[in-house]
Amino acid sequence: MSSNSLKSPKQDSKLTASPPEPTLRESKEKESTTASSSNSRQKRWLEASSEPKVSELRNILELHRSERQLIVIQDFPDPDALSSAWAYQLIAQQHNIQTDIVYAGTLSHQENVALVKLTGLPAKRWGVQTLKDRDWSTYQGCVLIDNQGTTSQLLPWIKQAGLPITVIIDHHKMQEDLNAEFIDLRPQTGSTATLMAQYLQGGLLKLDGNDSDHIKCATALMHGLRSDTNRLMQAQEEDFMAAAYLSRFYDVQLLNAVLQTARSKRVMDVIERSLKNRLLQNNFSIAGVGYLRYDDRDAIPQAADFLVTEENVHTAVVYGIVHDEDEDLEVVIGSLRTNKLTLDPDEFIKEAFGQDSHGRFFGGGRMTAGGFEIPMGFLGGFNESAEYTKMKWEVFDIQLKQKLLRLISPEDTVIHTD
Repeated sequence: MSSNSLKSPKQDSKLTASPPEPTLRESKEKESTTASSSNSRQKRWLEASSEPKVSELRNILELHRSERQLIVIQDFPDPDALSSAWAYQLIAQQHNIQTDIVYAGTLSHQENVALVKLTGLPAKRWGVQTLKDRDWSTYQGCVLIDNQGTTSQLLPWIKQAGLPITVIIDHHKMQEDLNAEFIDLRPQTGSTATLMAQYLQGGLLKLDGNDSDHIKCATALMHGLRSDTNRLMQAQEEDFMAAAYLSRFYDVQLLNAVLQTARSKRVMDVIERSLKNRLLQNNFSIAGVGYLRYDDRDAIPQAADFLVTEENVHTAVVYGIVHDEDEDLEVVIGSLRTNKLTLDPDEFIKEAFGQDSHGRFFGGGRMTAGGFEIPMGFLGGFNESAEYTKMKWEVFDIQLKQKLLRLISPEDTVIHTD
């Protein structure tokens, strides 16, 4: 055997030895480099996406220092609207601006109720019946957060009072022309909470991990971002970056407590009705759920969330007639959920239901969800006759299905009742 055929132990140790362990100094340098790279990436994200808006909003807020503003969110506020309005309120406080967060409808979704109760989120309900007694003169400006006024009954009163719109921040498509000193509309962004997180990181408010309100607001923003991006499944890069920033401050246990809130029996009943009444057509699931109380309105989107999980269904539309006992009014409320990337809920709802006599669309949406609200006009209102009530529902049910099927299945849009 050749002497070269065997390697010496010394040679073996050189070939198999593991690379030397990094020193403590080298580890710290690596960590510092990684952190620096992460911070640099977030800084580039912030500069590219929102830095001009951050400066512009700071200037607007300083211009209105020491004033009082009304923050208006949609009638049935969701976590994105609630959390974003709260973030704006905290930012405005840095400029000695007092604000009130208000909505005209109700909180009926169990998670929204839990969010407000568990965080102490300072949102107030201004029912329509109380608006005539409000002193609008105490406010110098109005702020629209996560809406553009089309989903709030407060806007006509605001216009009537001559209250100027100071700020609009929203992630939905433009609904109508509104004049405001500051407008930030970004429909490609997953949530308004994402925009507010960018404002926070841009320096409009330095979040303090020891401040209870800051921690709770960050938790609410994380919930809003998560809910409007379908648990981050439809999130874009800027949404993930915003979530990464909020992750430094939010309370995990508090968020879990909000998310684990149980559905009420009434919500489960509405989901059961939607299952019984659903019509399946071309991978769409359409369900009318009849009459609902005003306080149960948020059961409709929850039913749509459930129906869209059915096999071979990519889009679900659920609707019902909601009765507001305080105002003795009835309105058709509907919700759309979709997993189909090529279906735009905003365009679909607008094309299906059109506009009212003032040119305002009955609804719209965002990337994967949308809602609509259709006044019943002369036919609205309570009637003691069970036969008439049943007949009225059947008329609206047929009409809504026919309008939807005109888009879903154009070749067969006529519904026969015999």
